[in-house]
Amino acid sequence: MAANPLITFTDVSVRFGHITAINAFTHSVDSGEFVSLVGPSGCGKSTVLRLASGLIQPTTGDIERSTDNVGYVFQDPTLMPWRTVRKNGELLGELEDIDPGERRQRADEVLELVGLSDFANHYPLQLSGGMKMRASLARSLLLEPDLFLFDEPFGALDQISRARLNDELIALYADRRFGSIFVTHSVDEAVYLATRVLVMCSRPGKIVAEFSVPFDYPRDPSIRYSPEFTKIAGSVAEALEEAS
Repeated sequence: MAANPLITFTDVSVRFGHITAINAFTHSVDSGEFVSLVGPSGCGKSTVLRLASGLIQPTTGDIERSTDNVGYVFQDPTLMPWRTVRKNGELLGELEDIDPGERRQRADEVLELVGLSDFANHYPLQLSGGMKMRASLARSLLLEPDLFLFDEPFGALDQISRARLNDELIALYADRRFGSIFVTHSVDEAVYLATRVLVMCSRPGKIVAEFSVPFDYPRDPSIRYSPEFTKIAGSVAEALEEAS
């Protein structure tokens, strides 16, 4: 078990009717730790995130969180098309009844962090796919979450945009040191972002392999071409193939 866990799953199982999505899922994530989660399609990765956020409850087992301040970035940016980028960024502050002046200030700060200050008064329709994901990330950053959940947020982007957002997320993590669970189908992305990579097996999903990633933050993109990175990514890919 982690020494200072933000969240701990103990023998968690989830069933939807006669289908068992995950079974005997046991793991914990430390404060300030970035964990990537990979596994075959349908193995329950997104279910783990929904459990972590409290959107669903386990059928059996226990989940303990040391914080209720949880951010969630979905596969789709889920921006409100009738609101400007700034107003989308302020949304969670409105729901938490934060003073309008303070939430606007916070929104402007996080938009600057993700490089969208010049687009604060634009609408989602006017943004590229990568910019929409930045806006979604900014919205979740507003409340300075202790635990950040990412459900394949960059999966639909082109390779250049995806690599750029990986670097921006690493810079944010290096600055904020929030705890994270990042779901992805990309082995390289999983290794590049994380302090640890967890591999899940086919349904019913559970952790079958774990890999530590030793690189410091912020990370130089060139590490992707280093022998050590290649070795770790190869081991993760091999474990993923065996788990499929």
